[in-house]
Amino acid sequence: MHMSLFKSHGSSRRAVLAPIVMAMAVAGAASPAAAGDKADPALRNAIQRDLGLSTGQVSQYLKTERIAQQQQGALEKRQGRNFAGSWIERKADGSFKLVVATTSLGSQAAPDGVEFRQAKHSLASLKASKGQLDDRIARGAKAPKGVYGWYVDVPTNTVVVNVGAGQEQAGVDYIARSGADADTVRLETMKEAPELRIAIQGGRGYLRDPGDGYLYACSVGFPVTKGTTKGFATAGHCGTAGEIAYNEVAQWQVGVKIGSFAASNFPAPGGSGPDYAWVKVDSTHTLSPSVYGYGSGNVTVKGSSEAAIGAAICRSGRTSGWHCGTIRAKDVTVNYVSGETITHLTQTNACSEGGDSGGSFITTSTGQAQGVLSGGSGDCSGSTGNSYFQPLKPILSAYGLTLLTGT
Repeated sequence: MHMSLFKSHGSSRRAVLAPIVMAMAVAGAASPAAAGDKADPALRNAIQRDLGLSTGQVSQYLKTERIAQQQQGALEKRQGRNFAGSWIERKADGSFKLVVATTSLGSQAAPDGVEFRQAKHSLASLKASKGQLDDRIARGAKAPKGVYGWYVDVPTNTVVVNVGAGQEQAGVDYIARSGADADTVRLETMKEAPELRIAIQGGRGYLRDPGDGYLYACSVGFPVTKGTTKGFATAGHCGTAGEIAYNEVAQWQVGVKIGSFAASNFPAPGGSGPDYAWVKVDSTHTLSPSVYGYGSGNVTVKGSSEAAIGAAICRSGRTSGWHCGTIRAKDVTVNYVSGETITHLTQTNACSEGGDSGGSFITTSTGQAQGVLSGGSGDCSGSTGNSYFQPLKPILSAYGLTLLTGT
């Protein structure tokens, strides 16, 4: 197998632009907020700031997001085996459209706000190639040093394998050993390796003291219940079952006990699996069905409907606070530099930093809980990067939890 079989691209610039590239025409001009626009004002302000949108562009985006929520399923079913994925796309003038990719050669009439686009590979074939890469890990193989992860990149109709600078050959070799279809795969070089978001530095969240002489900081994800028991979802690497979580009253200052880890799933180095946990909260405490906005206003959690690729989301965590971005890819496999391979994550370009682990990702339009931060690369000081979150619904299902919502 030769290097020429795989395309290699630097990611420092693409990390900022990827979910909203490939500009195309969009139906309808941007307009002021419509009467049906129920987006939380704090969320509107945050995405307008972080995505560089005008008020009219935010409204037009929210309209496209509603189209995606309402029509995605039917559009996928209509394409059948020709379906190659769908995403929300931003064009150069800041307007948006829902794009549905298909391998069908025939022309199709598209609903208002939707565009059909020709693709070479079906989504099923791309998932099959990614599955070959995942299968090596499932069978006990270890990802090579410098190979950071892989995912189906729907807008480019490829399977992306992330590698470190100078590690392209390691990526090529791993792909070859997996048996994945080389025609579907491309390499993408990352400036920084993904790492877990535990850090000994300040911010909001909760603390864990395992008795090794250090304090460890993470962030609360979403409030949940299990029967009459209260708790919250968070990242699995933030603690193991039985460990105590403490309120952080000031930077690295341990407050009262708020609860203990009821269950946690996170693989050992060399292994693979999910990154999720839940903390049982002591009965003396109360929970609020909201996400802290760090000056942007608290956001009420209203549900857990999954957002589309390209959708705008915001993230809240103790170290870097409140930041927004877009969903780049789903079902992403990430190989952390510490040796663990985490599967089924969602990749975003919302920045994060150490200590933000376990924190909340929520949609901008209707307060839909998406997941909890697992890890990332880069930081929030202006450099580009990626954040990976563990989707919420598998956490709720795994532990029999119910998301606490408000009105």
